[in-house]
Amino acid sequence: MLRDADNEGAHGEDRARARDGGRRPRGGRGPSRGPAGTFLLVLLLPALLPALLLGTATPASAHAVLRATDPADGTVLRTAPRHVTLTFTESVGLLTDSFRVYDPGNRRLRTGPAGHAAGRSDTARVTLPARLATGTYTVAWRVVSADSHPVSGALTFSVGKRTAAPAALPRERAENGATTALHTIARYLAYLSLALLLGTAAFVAYCRPPTTAHLRTPALAAAVTLVASTLAVYLLRAPYEEAASPTTAFSLSALTHTATTRPGRLLLLRLALLLLAAATVTLLRTRRVRLPRRATLGAATALAVALALTWSASDHASAGIQVPAAIVSSTLHLLATAAWLGGLAALLWTLRRAPRTATALPASVPARFSRLAFTSVVVLVVTGVYQSWRGLGSWQALIGTTYGRTLLAKLAAVTALLLAAACSRAWTARLTRPAQAAVRARVPEPATGPALPALPPEPPPAPPLHLLRRSVLLEAVAAALVLALTTLLTSTVPGRAATESAPAAPSAAAGVQTASVLTIPFDTGAPGGHGKVQITLDPGRVGTNSLQAVIYGPDGGLATVPELRVTLTLPARRLGPLDTGLTDRGGYWSAPAFTVPLPGTWTLKATVRVSDLEQVTVSAPVRVTR
Repeated sequence: MLRDADNEGAHGEDRARARDGGRRPRGGRGPSRGPAGTFLLVLLLPALLPALLLGTATPASAHAVLRATDPADGTVLRTAPRHVTLTFTESVGLLTDSFRVYDPGNRRLRTGPAGHAAGRSDTARVTLPARLATGTYTVAWRVVSADSHPVSGALTFSVGKRTAAPAALPRERAENGATTALHTIARYLAYLSLALLLGTAAFVAYCRPPTTAHLRTPALAAAVTLVASTLAVYLLRAPYEEAASPTTAFSLSALTHTATTRPGRLLLLRLALLLLAAATVTLLRTRRVRLPRRATLGAATALAVALALTWSASDHASAGIQVPAAIVSSTLHLLATAAWLGGLAALLWTLRRAPRTATALPASVPARFSRLAFTSVVVLVVTGVYQSWRGLGSWQALIGTTYGRTLLAKLAAVTALLLAAACSRAWTARLTRPAQAAVRARVPEPATGPALPALPPEPPPAPPLHLLRRSVLLEAVAAALVLALTTLLTSTVPGRAATESAPAAPSAAAGVQTASVLTIPFDTGAPGGHGKVQITLDPGRVGTNSLQAVIYGPDGGLATVPELRVTLTLPARRLGPLDTGLTDRGGYWSAPAFTVPLPGTWTLKATVRVSDLEQVTVSAPVRVTR
């Protein structure tokens, strides 16, 4: 398709040169492009960098939220239970080692295989031994949510009475930072390369630039990156689910396990589609066969839809309510994003190749892209509103949850992107006027007869092409911000799931209580982004605890922040992080009851978000006694 369009562009250029009396140059790269041109060459990688930083700055959050446990966390039972059952907000997949149960003597119990309770896919259940000794038991669990993200945690229950030292969690259950980082980078490289590949194809097919030879390099790079990143995601899938080292990616058991899961099968389908398309294009070019334009467009459209489905059928749209409608909406959303942002990258690449004159690039090219972008925006708005409603569930979640507040920030960035696109559209409209005026100016005067009516006054001269370059560049910067916020949304629990999850809170522990009070300074590096967080852990003992936190601003007075998250990690036992589940109480933050299973020196980490884009994580040791 690129080759056919290139030939058509060459013939069109010859015809234009003939109309201009042979004065039109045949080609040329034009004058030097300066630093801005160099920046456009590497635009896509800096656009990805903020997304990667935001996506890996905090632990990944899966969209399956634990709704309830049986037995409840921290409870004391008179008789031993026969099962441990977890109930989530969406369906979950089970691993070969989803449950590990430890008795009061720190010995792992032999349990039956993990399964679902009564055929319910949103539950995970393990059968316990028939006889359990008196004391506290620790259950470490890890499952995979329906949107392909693993989620893990721990709970304790006691038979007869609590013991002083519950069992420790296995060391290998901690998240592997290298695996998570590599998996995140590979996922977003796949997103970015898909947008560039499909957007470039849409730009060539609809906008019809005079030449497309310069677009073959980014299109080929995008295709190769998409294949490599998809293969990397497949190899890292099993270590990512099991929280294992990246070195286990090439084991036969890991490869075969991934092939049996839905995300793994969809990744294999994506690879097959890409390899089949590459083989078909190579065969046609080798035999110099040219398909009709309609057949080429039809095949390219079918391939684009199939590739988009490999994402939407395995990601967030595949879980929750209205799954069929959500998959359709997610597929259209992804295709519209690729057509707009990937086409924008192709337009930037084309503008960079054009000299700094308005006649170097036909005005029809940016005009057609303007219409393509407008259509994409309409699709994005419709599908985005639906997906926002599906993820939020209520107006309260829009401002009462992290997902909702991040979504508001993304909407603000999209508004800025639309304003930048409107400026580009205005410059494009001005570029088309001189071409129309030139057509009227070439009408010859009649040799005899009455004179022709006077032509209307010529419009003002067209703006230099570099002004259009700058407005499109601003549009690309706003698009990079949108991608970064979208990345942040993918690692945030949706408002609907956060609202529906209601973990049971065990009663407060009896006895004399002592509290641990920590005051930790923080500084985001931005003006006014520093202060102190004061955290009170009460009673600071093994078992049920409460936690309160207040924020002091730069002036020493009480301050409010959009989000505060506190976790506890026990490095000596490789236990954690355990989320305390803080909620905003209007002026202070509180977690009325959560369980600390082991004594020792814990690392308390507080993540303070002072604005939509600025946050910092600080830590301090805290001693938990028996």
